[in-house]
Amino acid sequence: MKRAEGSRAPGRPASASPEDVLKAAVAMFLAGKRLDVNAIATELGVARASVYRWFGSRDGLLGAAIARQLERTVAYADRHAQAVGSDRLGEILDRTIHLLVEDDSLRTYFDNESTAALRLVTRSDGPVHQAAVATVENLIEQAEARGYRPPIDSATLAYALVRLWEAFLYNDAVAGFRGDVERLQTVQSALLRA
Repeated sequence: MKRAEGSRAPGRPASASPEDVLKAAVAMFLAGKRLDVNAIATELGVARASVYRWFGSRDGLLGAAIARQLERTVAYADRHAQAVGSDRLGEILDRTIHLLVEDDSLRTYFDNESTAALRLVTRSDGPVHQAAVATVENLIEQAEARGYRPPIDSATLAYALVRLWEAFLYNDAVAGFRGDVERLQTVQSALLRA
C-alpha cells in the first residue's frame, strides 16, 4: 500500500525539538509550576538526556524559558507603544517594567526558589541577563534610527539599564521580588536623557 504524500510511516512518533521543549518549559513557568524536566520529557516523548544536552541543566532550561518570556514581554510593550521618536524607547521600557512587576509567574518563581531565582536571573553569563541586555540594546539601536542620541554607547547603556532593573525589581537582601517601579522609572528616565 502506498502512503499519501507528506504522511509519516507508522511507528515511533517524531521526537520533540529543542523549541518544543522550550515552549513546554515556558508554559510550565507561566502556569506557576516548578519546572520539571522529567515531566516535560515524558509529555513530549523525548529523553531527559536530550533535554540536558540541549539546555545543559534544569537551570539552563529555566533560564531559556524566562529569557524567552522576557523577549515576548518587550515585544508586547513595543507593539503597544504609542510614543514616537526618541520617546518611544522610554515608553517601551516603562511598560516592560510594569509588565514584569505584574507577572505572577515571575513573582511565584521568586517566592518558591528565592536564592536560586536571583542567581539565575542576574548572572552576567546567564541566559536571562544576556537576553535582557541584547533585547534592550536592540531597542536602543531602533530608537537611534528614529533620532534618539544615547548618552553613552548602546551596549553600555543596555547593560546599565538591565542592571537597574535587577537592582530595583529584585531585593538581593532577602532574594525576594521587590518591584520598586516608581524609583526605577525615575532613574531610568534620567539615564536615558543624560
